[in-house]
Amino acid sequence: MIESVLEEEVERKKVDWETETEKEVRKEKRRVLGGLKKSLKLVRENFIPRYLKYQHQKELLGDRNSYSKTNPDATFMRMKDDHMKNGQLKPGYNVQMATENQFILFYSVHQRPTDTRSLIPHLEAYRQTNLPMPKRVVADAGYGSEENYRYLIGDSETEPIAEFLIPYNTYLKEKTKGYRNNPYNAKNWDYVEEDDLFICPNGRRVPFKKYMKKKNASGFVQDFKIYECEDCSDCPLKALCTKAKGNRQVHWNPVYEELKETAKKALEDETFKHVYSRRKIEVETVFGNLKSNLAFRQFLLRGLEKVQTEFAILAMAHNLLKVVGLLCRNHLIKRKIKKEGGEKRFIFLHLLHFRDFLDSPFIIYEFTIELASSSITFAVFTTSSATNKCVQFSNGITSEFGICSFM
Repeated sequence: MIESVLEEEVERKKVDWETETEKEVRKEKRRVLGGLKKSLKLVRENFIPRYLKYQHQKELLGDRNSYSKTNPDATFMRMKDDHMKNGQLKPGYNVQMATENQFILFYSVHQRPTDTRSLIPHLEAYRQTNLPMPKRVVADAGYGSEENYRYLIGDSETEPIAEFLIPYNTYLKEKTKGYRNNPYNAKNWDYVEEDDLFICPNGRRVPFKKYMKKKNASGFVQDFKIYECEDCSDCPLKALCTKAKGNRQVHWNPVYEELKETAKKALEDETFKHVYSRRKIEVETVFGNLKSNLAFRQFLLRGLEKVQTEFAILAMAHNLLKVVGLLCRNHLIKRKIKKEGGEKRFIFLHLLHFRDFLDSPFIIYEFTIELASSSITFAVFTTSSATNKCVQFSNGITSEFGICSFM
């Protein structure tokens, strides 16, 4: 290190200065020695602490591009617009959920801002559980990428993970008339398979030039075939075709194009159209319930482990409320249920405002469910805060989560 080099140089200069007898030479050597001592002090008190600080920050950063000083586990992400249509760049976490019939089966919290790079870690964490792997994975276009497609279909060494209904990012755009009729889009050009070349709108040849490999942010390597026009110098359509100073190039990824065709075929299959149409009803409803109905707009705790625990409580509360809703629908179709002896059962909905919680009304749902051999009485207390949900069972025990007790 530079510190040890400077220490050795200071010791050597110090010996030379102490053994020197000539007054003027001794004075000059003392001046040089003082400069070296100042440099050594600067290295010890400034450079080395700053280097250790940067190393610590680099370890906290990991493969991310940012982190919060008050919550190092959080990554700065572009949040949705506020009421003034201003984009918000705030520290946060990316929560991924696996749902079935609007029940949260599994969740994972990620430090990556994009959904594309969160799918594989999410599914890998899911595979570590005792839950059965789904037959088909349904997601939106934010998860469509070559890396994710290849992970789901597997390769020669690994078995396929699951079938997928995931559109790629240009799937809807390719259906538009403007995209299909754009003469400068390479996908609309004529392709000569025998010579492995394209024909541009001006009738010129765009032959294959070379292979190229590109590595994305996650380290995944993509293979491209590069095609380049033979001569664009005097082409009257060059300004409309390309902004490059040289000839027009086409970067073609054969593997990804084949995977996109597979995804497109599955999405347009009449058998699976209704499956994908349920995605917005299935998972978006869950997020809407958590954010709007339960007023969960931000995490209250800091740190990845604590955030995971906080969302676990929220997910259990959501699932419990779903069970309550299903029980109400199945067993208490009407607000009044007549018993065989003429006795009536009621569902009471109370809206209570407590003195210290005027802005957080407590809603109490109380109902009794008659089963074949026993009955269960529930009283669910909810507030606008997601952390104040609890369930009181018929035995009088109140818990944030638990198993129902029979009367």
